[in-house]
Amino acid sequence: MSPTTITAVSAAPLTLPMREPFEIAGGTQSRVENVLVRVRLKSGARGWGECAPLPAFNGEDQASTLAAVRRAAEELIGQDAARPLAVARRLEHRLGRRGAARAGLEMAALDAWARHARFPLWTYFGGAEALLHTDVTVAIVGPKAAASAARRISRMGIGTIKIKIGKDVESDVERVLAVVGAAPRARLILDANQGYTPAQALGMLRALRRRGVRPALFEQPVAKDDWDGMARVDRDGGVPVAADETVSSREDAWRLARSKAASVVNVKLMKYGISEALEIAAVAKAAGLGLMIGAMIESPLALWCAAQFAGGLGGFSFVDLDTSLWFARHPMRGPGLGRGGAYDVARVRVGTGITPKRA
Repeated sequence: MSPTTITAVSAAPLTLPMREPFEIAGGTQSRVENVLVRVRLKSGARGWGECAPLPAFNGEDQASTLAAVRRAAEELIGQDAARPLAVARRLEHRLGRRGAARAGLEMAALDAWARHARFPLWTYFGGAEALLHTDVTVAIVGPKAAASAARRISRMGIGTIKIKIGKDVESDVERVLAVVGAAPRARLILDANQGYTPAQALGMLRALRRRGVRPALFEQPVAKDDWDGMARVDRDGGVPVAADETVSSREDAWRLARSKAASVVNVKLMKYGISEALEIAAVAKAAGLGLMIGAMIESPLALWCAAQFAGGLGGFSFVDLDTSLWFARHPMRGPGLGRGGAYDVARVRVGTGITPKRA
């Protein structure tokens, strides 16, 4: 038996308060309801992973994810963590499209191997870029609250602000203009989370253009299955469109590569796990599509894994890894977010660089 053979897998709820509700077009989340995974190797090395299901996204929740992780644990016992792609194939076969469960288990196994062998995940993924800067999000709130949030974000030195929209065009325009007024130099990303029709999305962009506002990116403006509508917004809106919910598998990525219905792909480990995320990023790069790294409602454990994924591969023009800022308290130890929303992944010595405080 190899020292990197997996000998134990355990999982537990990771439930935490949020400092304020996080509202998007698809719903509101007021507390963190994730799953913490631990993998132990024969050598004694331990690794941790996080599953961050988001019911508003694909119906996965904490209870079903915890049950899926525990069912799949037996699939990993006896497997070699030093063969991460083989581990990922087993998990995909067992769990299917349960992306959050796959991501947490892959993360924990990879982290355990990296801690055993003493390397950071950043180098495993390629070591291309050491420094990334995340945006910070303004949720669906009124104009005054949006302006206050934008000023707070600017004081952090953040250069890109992401604004949640998708419920009502008129109030969404007011929110965007409030952010622009409070942070006029910020690069803007709009995220409708499938909330608009193509006509509404284009109307939103026209309304902003009349006021001299041109966002850098428009994320998921229409329903995930409306490929023609997304292509129309990307073609006619004058702003590149990012596909998020639309690309939830390698098959979706191939379809986007062929159709060019959007200009950018938002890669999220929680949609399909780490191995499939690598495939999707490769397809996007080969097709000349831009890359964005994103997250669900994740703690620093999953966020630093995602940052090392993006930094290791390189070429991610948009970074959206800010969700731990909504946590009322932090359950992890490790490097923090630097000034200007900086993820300096070169600071990580082994694995994800993050461990639970109650490990």
